[in-house]
Amino acid sequence: MKTYLFASLFSLAGAIAGCSKSAPPPAAPTPAPEAAAPAPAPAPEPTVAAAPPEPPPAPAAPAEPAIPPYTPAAEVPEPIRAAVAAADRTDKDRALDAGRKPAEVLAFFKIAPGQKVAELFAASGYTTELIARVVGESGKVYAQNPKEVLERVRGPLTERTTKPGLGNIVILEPGDALLPPEAKNLDAVICVLNYHDFVWQKVDRAKLNKAVLAALKPGGVYGIVDHAAAKGSGLRDVETLHRIDEDTVKQEITAAGFKLDGETDVLANPSDPHDWNASPRAAAEKRGTSDRFTLRFVKPGKAPGKVNKSPKKRA
Repeated sequence: MKTYLFASLFSLAGAIAGCSKSAPPPAAPTPAPEAAAPAPAPAPEPTVAAAPPEPPPAPAAPAEPAIPPYTPAAEVPEPIRAAVAAADRTDKDRALDAGRKPAEVLAFFKIAPGQKVAELFAASGYTTELIARVVGESGKVYAQNPKEVLERVRGPLTERTTKPGLGNIVILEPGDALLPPEAKNLDAVICVLNYHDFVWQKVDRAKLNKAVLAALKPGGVYGIVDHAAAKGSGLRDVETLHRIDEDTVKQEITAAGFKLDGETDVLANPSDPHDWNASPRAAAEKRGTSDRFTLRFVKPGKAPGKVNKSPKKRA
């Protein structure tokens, strides 16, 4: 029994001893992997203001009006044809040629090289320049304007005198006399599309026409072009429509001592109803189409010429 007890005790001690041995610590739990930090949100793109819409293209500049073709009549003298064809004339002037037929008009007024000519109410000098080209360096052109008109056109008129060969233009300063004392024995005095203006500007036309007569040499030409008013209308339309009755002009100028020497229908337009304003601004696209009369008056007396002397007979 002792043996049995001893064995039991021994077995119990072994068990206790076995239990007393330290068991290996359990493995530390593997920490759960830390969740990856979320990636930072991408920085927002900087806000860029929307570009303003492209402005619409600027409207194209209006094209320069085409210059109407103009060819002087075959019978026009060469000096006048050359003046009209001069390369340094402006397009603005050339655009008026077809409607004004300057070559035929100057030929009708007998403008020629070497002459001395005055233009009344020359305005900015469209016709003045052509006359100056025709008369050449040996001639002279006096450009006359009322004071208020000269104040407006002095610049462009003066500019014309700077062109080669046009130093023969003399711009007259307004004064008591229509023409200066040196403007005498003239070959021609012309007034293109402006005689009616003298009327509504209250110019003493009887005095004016007498002054022209005195300035011309015998046989000298007084040339008039103007917009025709209705027959029998007299002076009625000079300011409202810028027209004048042709018969009234004839009466006034012949009363000053001139003789009517010729008239041409080169600028006539029978289809014109004579009821619209013919001034350049008011006429607009009708400019150059009005019915116009063209009259040539002369100062009585034979133009001086060369004296043909008969050879003396031998005694």
